[in-house]
Amino acid sequence: MEIFGVAASLLGMFAGFGLLIGLLFGFFGMGGSFLVTPALLVMGYKTDVAVASGLAFVFGTSVIATLKHRDLGQVDYKLGVLMIAGTTAGIEVGKIGLHWLQDIGFADTVVSVAYVALLGGIGVFITYNAIKGDSGGGVGHDAEGDGEIDADDIPEIAETIQSYRVPPMMKLRGGVRVSLWMILGVAFATGLLSGFLGVGGGFIRMPALFYLIGVPVPVAVGTDLFEIVFSGGLGSFLYAMDGAVNLTIVAPLLAGSALGARLGAAATSLVEEGDIKVYFGVMLLLGAIAVAVRKVGGVIEMPVLDVVSLAIIVGAALLVSGAVVVSSIRELRAETSEPVASASD
Repeated sequence: MEIFGVAASLLGMFAGFGLLIGLLFGFFGMGGSFLVTPALLVMGYKTDVAVASGLAFVFGTSVIATLKHRDLGQVDYKLGVLMIAGTTAGIEVGKIGLHWLQDIGFADTVVSVAYVALLGGIGVFITYNAIKGDSGGGVGHDAEGDGEIDADDIPEIAETIQSYRVPPMMKLRGGVRVSLWMILGVAFATGLLSGFLGVGGGFIRMPALFYLIGVPVPVAVGTDLFEIVFSGGLGSFLYAMDGAVNLTIVAPLLAGSALGARLGAAATSLVEEGDIKVYFGVMLLLGAIAVAVRKVGGVIEMPVLDVVSLAIIVGAALLVSGAVVVSSIRELRAETSEPVASASD
């Protein structure tokens, strides 16, 4: 059976894949293109179609997830606009550095090593600190308002950055006060890495917003998604002008992610922040392994390692999304059992 010239089973597979990625996207604020694009390449789609369709999917899913985070009060628009300005400048500088490396013939090697090292390094750092239970793991989910948060809940690096009282000072959600120039500096640095590595940068920005600027984790996720709306929208528009966006891929992916993104966003207000950071760190570590496997396959000319790499990424997505769902259900049960217990008292 075919729908619009595409097998119904393939559309169903895309919808299920969209549900999975949407859940992770809404929960972590990471772009889904790091899952969608390699999957489409392995399935035999052309590179421009895979990249363009991945970007279009990211744009649609980020809009859905951002709206849910907005409903939960977890989007800091002021911080988001400042981060967009800083990251845009950083991306341009990063692209210049990448082109220079291409001219001297070292781009592929340097970018591959840097990407794996950055993914793995951030993953180890976040997972270690979350398991250790300090470095600001206790900022509550209700800290997205304008009330002050406890100084003990702010990471040490963020405390240092906030201590530089260089006017003008900005007040962010969660009662965070930090210099405008520090925000722009962090944004520029994350944009620089994003432009240099040729990635969306969600896995860099989300931890940067928490560990460097000090905003609560759910607000960091929501604000990161707000930024992705703009970057994903611009990228998908430019590719669409060239006719590279395949709607038979994007439509079923978005159909699935429409539900998944809202579920993932809602889960950030249920799951403990320490757990969010552990899941995020594990996701990055497995992503680093997958990228390394794919690069090794390219060097030794073993295409089968592309499939192994994709299997690691999809397996990681299934593992982490399953953990998110289980944690959310556990928290919901705990919340519903508390009123019953208090009523019996």
